[in-house]
Amino acid sequence: MEARGMIWKMAILGGVSLLLSLVLARIGWLVEERQQRQQEAIDSVEQAQAGAQVLLGPLLLRSCSEEWESVVTDENKERRISTEKRDFMISAVPERLQVAGALNQDARQRGLFKVNGYAGRLQFDAHWVSLQALEPPRARQPGGRVQCGELQAMLASSDARGLRAATLKVGDRNLAVKPGTGHPAYARGLHASLPAQTLDLPLHLQLHLDLVGTQRFALVPAAGTTQLNLRSDWPHPSFGGRFLPSARETSDAGFSAQWQVSELASGAPADVLAHKMVAGLGGEGKELVDTVEFTMIDPVNPYVMSDRAIKYGLMFILLTFVCVGLVELLSGRRVHPVQYLLVGLALSVFFLLLLSLSEHLSFGLSYLLAAAAAVGLLAVYGAAMLGSWPHGLGFGAGIAGLYGALYTLLSLEQASLVIGALMLFAVLAAVMVLTRRLDWYALGAAATAPTESR
Repeated sequence: MEARGMIWKMAILGGVSLLLSLVLARIGWLVEERQQRQQEAIDSVEQAQAGAQVLLGPLLLRSCSEEWESVVTDENKERRISTEKRDFMISAVPERLQVAGALNQDARQRGLFKVNGYAGRLQFDAHWVSLQALEPPRARQPGGRVQCGELQAMLASSDARGLRAATLKVGDRNLAVKPGTGHPAYARGLHASLPAQTLDLPLHLQLHLDLVGTQRFALVPAAGTTQLNLRSDWPHPSFGGRFLPSARETSDAGFSAQWQVSELASGAPADVLAHKMVAGLGGEGKELVDTVEFTMIDPVNPYVMSDRAIKYGLMFILLTFVCVGLVELLSGRRVHPVQYLLVGLALSVFFLLLLSLSEHLSFGLSYLLAAAAAVGLLAVYGAAMLGSWPHGLGFGAGIAGLYGALYTLLSLEQASLVIGALMLFAVLAAVMVLTRRLDWYALGAAATAPTESR
């Protein structure tokens, strides 16, 4: 009968573990739901203010048209002369482009959710050695006549709502800045007409731009050489794009970064002249043109950290069950499956406390408070479950050690695998050492031995 009771207890504990895994899965779904709401908050801010910014320019454009006469035959087989026309655009990227400025934090709040944003001023200095690339091209049709309009300078933006103010100068002369670019592939942005000038002379443009955006900033290095010097008071940048900064400094006060990109290393100038698509600028196609960029990330995102913690949850519950079972085996103190269930629920509620507190407090403080509540509860309950306060305090100390190990796993993301493997090995080694002299056959014989009748 004792053996059958042991089998039933193991089966019940297996069911308890399955039930607790469902509880953890439900808490995990709650984390996903909060992450979705956070994304909805980001989308709301982007719709109300401005989204991630991708900038391209300044570029020089010139609209041209070609007319020619062709002989056509109508339905009555009569020949007549028809005038045909095609419109096209020629453009030129600068030989040198220097961009400098600061994009500082400008966060927005949507309920509980903070959305990272930036605002600041950038200065663009673009230099062309000559403008001969904008000379009217030869006619493609026999007898064709090519005419070109005035020169225009343009800057394309993925979200023109973030262009709060712009000043464009040629020398000391301010140009009238107008919305739209006039470019067939990169329509959103600004443009200005240039004064008439000789095309074999150099040109220098200076653009001052007040810009706001959300989370991500990117620049297309569409020039012979592109130099970007950027500062920000955001301390946690993630540098992306096709080129990392050639120099950077990051501290709690912010970061500064410098990019140096040549057309020898990047195909962006040729791609822009060929009107290739850039994600956000020219449609929804795949991003084909090189960019340099940074993203404002939160290194301790409460939902990401809570999700990672929950993935370790079942392992920690099973480790606790192993420890309780070991105490039960070595001390002879019987623990009811309901008590195992209550201990597992207390461990599971810790993750719910962690999630709810981290929405209002820092993750570290939230983890400390949730862990202290769970450890205190389990220490008091463990004293009654194991029959004495020393046993209860020891049980609570073991739970505190598990939470300390979990926080280490969450903090050291790159080393979490090796730490987790070493921790499991240490627990297994401890169980094997403590039970190395245990006669399992004797335990089984004692469990199956008939009781003497009196």
